[in-house]
Amino acid sequence: MSQNTFKIKKGEGGTRSFFSILESLKVSTLFNDGIPSKYIPHVVYLTFIGIFYIGNTHFAEKTIRDIEKLEVEVEELRADYTSLKADYMFAGKQSEVAKKVKEIDLEESKKPPFKIIIE
Repeated sequence: MSQNTFKIKKGEGGTRSFFSILESLKVSTLFNDGIPSKYIPHVVYLTFIGIFYIGNTHFAEKTIRDIEKLEVEVEELRADYTSLKADYMFAGKQSEVAKKVKEIDLEESKKPPFKIIIE
């Protein structure tokens, strides 16, 4: 049985990973004596900016989702309004009103309305 060996693919020698770039920068020599206090305000500032940026992005995405949900709801309400308005317009026609009042024994007047003038 043969032993597993690591093979380096051809063409990968030119690409460098993030960690190999960090090793070449010799960042670890800065921290031999501990964390330099002159960099702490910059790190805190960048951390605050990063957290603010992430929070702002989450807030914006949530707001967009809420807006889309409300737009769908407005369209549904507009459709309901239109259909109800059409139903009320149809129910308000003279012939429909005459059909409904016939059930309670009311009849439509044959004489046109007239004005009462008081002197």
